Amino acid sequence: MVAVYVDPVDGSRYPLDAPRWRSDAGRPLLVSAQQGISPDDIETGDRSLWRYRAALPVDIARPISLGEGCTPLVERARGGAHPLFKLEWFSPTGSFKDRGTSVMLSYLRERGIEAVLEDSSGNGGSSVAGYGAAGGMGVTIFAPSSTSPAKIDQVRAYGASVVLVDGPREESQAAAIRASDDTFYASHNWQALFLEGVKTLAYELWEDLGFRAPDNLVVPVGAGSSLLGCWLGFRELLAAGRIERMPRLFAAQPLACSPLDAALRGEDDRPVAPTIAEGTAIRRPMRLAQMLRAVRETGGDAVAVPEDAIAAALRSLCDDGLFVEPTSATAAAAFDTLLARRAILPSETTVVMLSGSGLKAAAAVRALVA
Repeated sequence: MVAVYVDPVDGSRYPLDAPRWRSDAGRPLLVSAQQGISPDDIETGDRSLWRYRAALPVDIARPISLGEGCTPLVERARGGAHPLFKLEWFSPTGSFKDRGTSVMLSYLRERGIEAVLEDSSGNGGSSVAGYGAAGGMGVTIFAPSSTSPAKIDQVRAYGASVVLVDGPREESQAAAIRASDDTFYASHNWQALFLEGVKTLAYELWEDLGFRAPDNLVVPVGAGSSLLGCWLGFRELLAAGRIERMPRLFAAQPLACSPLDAALRGEDDRPVAPTIAEGTAIRRPMRLAQMLRAVRETGGDAVAVPEDAIAAALRSLCDDGLFVEPTSATAAAAFDTLLARRAILPSETTVVMLSGSGLKAAAAVRALVA
């Protein structure tokens, strides 16, 4: 099966030999579905996501790797249940974005791309800067001027150039696209190969749980890469007969910026406001149609979490020794809501993804838990 880029709207297909970040119609692309793998296909000697290289759509001879993947899965008592927390902040640059970045930049470098630019509110930029440095690639990051200083400091420490853009998150994306005539646009929101890296989270959870799927998976959602990556990975495992059913996918969003939840409820005019969960502050996610499909197909849902509930969840996570940024706390708060509604039952196996380190926003965390 030869993998290709696919425009999910009109079905247009493009070869993977030539890197591209959008279709001819200007839409974000996916990669055609792969066959899935068996336990025997896992390269168990590799302690990184590259142990699942057989599930990836392209062969990478020399991956850019810092040991991403193989993050802890720990159980904690919460509200009478015992959810499993996937600690993605153990990733080398401090967030789950490293999964996508490792695969995306490895693919681009093998096809002759030597310099990239990216737009990010923080973690994506940190990840691209770090892996660009590891791979000897030039990196420029466009970021909102409101981004947490610690994240910008991390980007600069890796040697990347930073362009701060005033205005909402979408302005930094627009500025990056305008600059992409001269440098390849390696956006974690646009790049299909980024999602291929994130889908290894599904394969890893499958292995973590003794080669079965969880009943439920709760993830923080902004542009949707964690949600869509898990959807793609578990779909492949289901098609290959490696799991009996899809896990229900639940998207956690701050109520202040919750376009997926609003779309599910038919509230297209829901107002948008600033949020402490800056990593999910995406007003108009480009892959919204696919995000809706992922939630609906799996029998999942979205949860819009008020700011005070995010802060309360952050405090409770810190009390359990889990030091995360506010964006991650949104997923824990959503789990609490779903448990209270009995949409999730204590007897079920539920994984809650904690996407980024509290060190990324230490000042904000300190203020919220004081």
